[in-house]
Amino acid sequence: MTRVTHEVTNQVPPLVDHDVAADPALLDGLHRGGAAWAEPELRELGALAGTARVQDLGRLANVHPPVLHTHDRYGHRVDEVEFHPAWHELMTTAVRHGLHAAPWRDDRPGAHVARAAKFYVWSQAEAGHGCPISMTYAAVPALRASPGLAARFEPLLASREYDFGLRAPEGKRGLIAGMSMTEKQGGSDVRANTTRAVPAGDGYLLTGHKWFTSAPMSDVFLTLAQAPGGLSCFLVPRVLPDGTRNALFLQRLKDKLGNKSNASAEVEYDGAVGWLVGEEGRGVRTIIEMVNMTRLDCVLGSAAGMRSGLTQATHHAAHRKAFGAYLVDQPAMRNVLADLAVESEAATTAALWLAGNRSRLGLAVTKYWVCKRGPAHAAEALECLGGNGYVEDSGLPRLFRESPLMSIWEGSGNVAALDVLRALGRSPAAVEEFFAELDAARGADRRLDAAVDALKGELADVTDLEVRARRLVERMALALQGALLVRYGHPAVADAFCASRLSGDWGVAFGTLPRGVDFGAIVERGLPKP
Repeated sequence: MTRVTHEVTNQVPPLVDHDVAADPALLDGLHRGGAAWAEPELRELGALAGTARVQDLGRLANVHPPVLHTHDRYGHRVDEVEFHPAWHELMTTAVRHGLHAAPWRDDRPGAHVARAAKFYVWSQAEAGHGCPISMTYAAVPALRASPGLAARFEPLLASREYDFGLRAPEGKRGLIAGMSMTEKQGGSDVRANTTRAVPAGDGYLLTGHKWFTSAPMSDVFLTLAQAPGGLSCFLVPRVLPDGTRNALFLQRLKDKLGNKSNASAEVEYDGAVGWLVGEEGRGVRTIIEMVNMTRLDCVLGSAAGMRSGLTQATHHAAHRKAFGAYLVDQPAMRNVLADLAVESEAATTAALWLAGNRSRLGLAVTKYWVCKRGPAHAAEALECLGGNGYVEDSGLPRLFRESPLMSIWEGSGNVAALDVLRALGRSPAAVEEFFAELDAARGADRRLDAAVDALKGELADVTDLEVRARRLVERMALALQGALLVRYGHPAVADAFCASRLSGDWGVAFGTLPRGVDFGAIVERGLPKP
């Protein structure tokens, strides 16, 4: 006789077949940015991202990370990175939907906002492959510093065909771009780079060691090297026009905390051919546009991670009972979920606004703050699931490991904060534009008005600016988020944000919103929709 030893009860159903794009803050930002025309495709992508099959693709791409093959079986140098088929399928979908560079060839209003919304949605399926997608997007404006190179490669970079494999770039149906900037002795201090570039023929020969090269199987890379005229930017192909391999040798892949699906390599240039982008000696100025674009995607990636963690936490709480009631109905948990939702909506609203407005100072402060908030948000979302969130099957450990990357990539905290200080000192127009956005919300909420007035007072004090840099940038970011939520956000979210983040009626951990907040309305916005 078979005995039933236990019956499985009170377990949460899988979060599958939901529309990732059914996100009120996202859809509001899409319409506000003039990209309502993109909603059908966005919803199609959102439905796909929520399927069990795509979720499994994300899992497979991370449990089977890329493998470096430096030589073939006969001893020939090949320098190839092998990816799981799941990676290629995720990349194919991203490119087909234009997440990589299509907006540069699309003159419809809101094209970049539409692309940002799709990047945000598809990043929730799997974050790692967003790296080469983001770099391809960011490479185009930098490449335009050399019209001849842009004419050759921009149509292929913006193509909606993912054509993987090492072949001559101009013989492929589509291209992916990477970055190869930092070196072991300098990191973010790229002016300390020692890679040399010597003029040769119609290009340059580059020799040096790059410490972090993202997506080393990309077709072309933007890289920095010291030319006779100073630090300069170059476009380096993996394969030369005649079909021979360029002299780029992959030394090893980095064993990273997260971002496991994406390869990051150390690369040796041994007389690698590169073509000058822009002018000699103006490498940083040439590359800054690429940096700004990838910083935008850092904000989008962090906001996407927050939304993913929030939907998993609210889904769990809506189906899990403890002490006789569903978690979502219990006051302590409702406070946590609402706090997570407020943080998520503030990040999403700012990210979509930045995609359409290109505020130089707004981007810098938001990159610093939103990306800093990602790890704390992921940790709290994971804790909402208790022990179930701590196991790999839930997907939340992967989200947690991924969360610090956006704060490190394209300038970690101090780099971003110091960049804001430079902009404050050198770009009066950017400062005026920033405060014009804050002042547009003047009179709508007294707590926001008080925070903006206090911020102006702090910025008027120029003593010890570097010591105060992070504090100032944090307050600038919160004021911007508050202004955007007051003008465009849901009233309950805006009220909770101003009460907690701006007026100080808040604790240190998530779940410390004050009494009087409309918890029900806020939590409802965070629940996944079928």
